[in-house]
Amino acid sequence: MGILGEQRGQRGIGRNAASVDPFPLACATPPAPPFLLMQRSRSRLLKMQVSVLLLVLTWPVLCAGCGHAFPVRAWVEGQGTASVAADANVHGAVEVKLPGALDPGEMISSVVKPGSSAQPGSVALIDLDGVLLNQNHGGLVPVGDNPLAILRDKLDAAAADPQIVAVLLRINSPGGSVTACDVMAQEVARFRQLTHKPVVASLLDVAASGALLIASEADQIIAHPTTLTGGLGVVFNHYNLQDAMAQLNLVADPVKSGARIDMGTVTGPLDEATRGLLQSMADAYGEHLRRRVLDRRKQVSTADRQRLADGRVILATQALQMHLIDGIGYLDDAIATAERLSGRSGLAVVIHHRKGYPAHSVYSITPSPTQPADALPFSYPGLDRAKLPSFLYLWQPDPTLPRLGSR
Repeated sequence: MGILGEQRGQRGIGRNAASVDPFPLACATPPAPPFLLMQRSRSRLLKMQVSVLLLVLTWPVLCAGCGHAFPVRAWVEGQGTASVAADANVHGAVEVKLPGALDPGEMISSVVKPGSSAQPGSVALIDLDGVLLNQNHGGLVPVGDNPLAILRDKLDAAAADPQIVAVLLRINSPGGSVTACDVMAQEVARFRQLTHKPVVASLLDVAASGALLIASEADQIIAHPTTLTGGLGVVFNHYNLQDAMAQLNLVADPVKSGARIDMGTVTGPLDEATRGLLQSMADAYGEHLRRRVLDRRKQVSTADRQRLADGRVILATQALQMHLIDGIGYLDDAIATAERLSGRSGLAVVIHHRKGYPAHSVYSITPSPTQPADALPFSYPGLDRAKLPSFLYLWQPDPTLPRLGSR
């Protein structure tokens, strides 16, 4: 069987002819027009539009083996006289393969702020935004980069580029997972030790908990006048979904070899012994966070260390008084600080980014593709916890923050 469609036109006058083989008697589906033929006249030119929608994702599966010829649609745009013909037959199974991950391309650099002097060199701006997790973004086709991987790639690019004389970390994050934030902080420390290039952290809306840990590895920290920072604590998100599951007549019935192998499960409340174990882990992670941050901020007094131990977030002015940051200013002030530490002035600012993610401004953000779940306005705390690390260096005023803020 075959399908054939043809159209010719001139000065807005067209004619069309189409022939369609009848469907086999075994197929009860009525025949569909093989081509959608549309004709428009605009002045003396003919604009033919023929649009192709091949139903290979559903029809071949449903109709495989029945000899069913499914319709093909196409758009063709042109001027003058055009002729289109097609003959398509599909029999049996059709296999469709999707790529394992989208590749945004190689790492390149773009100048986002031209230099104002003839001095060589530039400042590399690296952005850290959203909840910092060592995971790829979900979806039908996952994105190749995650915050930890892209930070390492950008730091390596800045280290390898002899024109880069300083790095500016632009941070706007409430924190992230314990391990991801700790490793990212270590990557910044490693960069400073290997390259001896100065690093300045610029804090925007929020830089709390794990994000402050990363910033503390910079040589200088400049916070925006309205920044919220601090949050030197750790959280383990536990939700008891037992009653919610009962509404759906779901009952957990695990088979296990250890009484606490599933401790922290959302299928029931925490018993006192399990709560004590998890609390001791949270305390240990919290102590590690405070020790690492405050070892870099030695001017913080004993009294202020005690105040910060409860995990509170504070204003930029309070952070400056506690010596948790070095100054208050805008992004341009942070750039000027990076220039001063490098011993130069009027330097250009560049952003290292994937080729598929354009950067045109000092405020450009590495894109974060919308995830399928983000299209729904509903979020039930606890349902997404299996996709997240258990312990988080995260200021979390909203229990859905890890789901909504993940990048």
